[in-house]
Amino acid sequence: MSLPEGLAADRPAASERAYVTLVTNADYALGAKALLRSLRLSGTGADVVVMHTDVASADLAPLAAQGARLVRVELLPTSDAFNEAHAKARLHGAAPFTKGAKPPFHTPLDNFAKLRLWQLDYARVVFIDADAIVLQNVDRLFDYPEFSAAPNVYESLGDFRRLNSGIFTARPSPATFAAMLARLDTPGAFWPRTDQTFLQAFFPDWHGLPVFDNMLQYVWFNLPQLWHWPSIRILHFQYEKPWQDHAKADRLRVPIDLWRAVAGGGPVPDPATLPNPA
Repeated sequence: MSLPEGLAADRPAASERAYVTLVTNADYALGAKALLRSLRLSGTGADVVVMHTDVASADLAPLAAQGARLVRVELLPTSDAFNEAHAKARLHGAAPFTKGAKPPFHTPLDNFAKLRLWQLDYARVVFIDADAIVLQNVDRLFDYPEFSAAPNVYESLGDFRRLNSGIFTARPSPATFAAMLARLDTPGAFWPRTDQTFLQAFFPDWHGLPVFDNMLQYVWFNLPQLWHWPSIRILHFQYEKPWQDHAKADRLRVPIDLWRAVAGGGPVPDPATLPNPA
């Protein structure tokens, strides 16, 4: 199966299954480097794919060195009105983030390029955001149906009704991608949390994954009773990133230090030996 126009891979697929992430700038390339190492440490035999936009070769080279298949993707062919509505200043003004701070390199419109994974030449895909790391083998996720995602739980148990699009399962399909494009950019369309809001609307009967397949970092201090290191399979740093200096870094020191151990290339502590939040 060849890739369609708008995608270009550095080599053919080697498996029918792939973990996929998206890199749209140098910061997310830094995050993806840690994610790729964590996937390799998990022992997976699936392909690991980095979809990327116009990112510098120097930033992509460490990802290729870890064995990632690089697939260059173009941003979606959305209208000027859609692009204006989802530009950073406009979107954050209409739907501000009140629970955490998005980093300065966050570009909301780029998030929609995530939908390009439905054009990939794989039978089954697990998408993982570049600001996450895998703590245990999660190959079982390939056997979950489309569309499966964990709830967006990080503040209260009432958040179980919303999905988080940082980790999800998909079945690439040209027909699905075409249907997405047809629904995405319609007159007056506005998706306040970009791909996350769109995917929940497109897959209203989404299947729920356990929170441990997408443990959001704010659970550490908002819902500490949910945090259990031996159960966590994927740790996701929503809002502020672990490679940044930020106001919440001291409160998140234990998970951040784990990410930095993975990113640093040296020994990685067994998460089961780490302290849980007080």
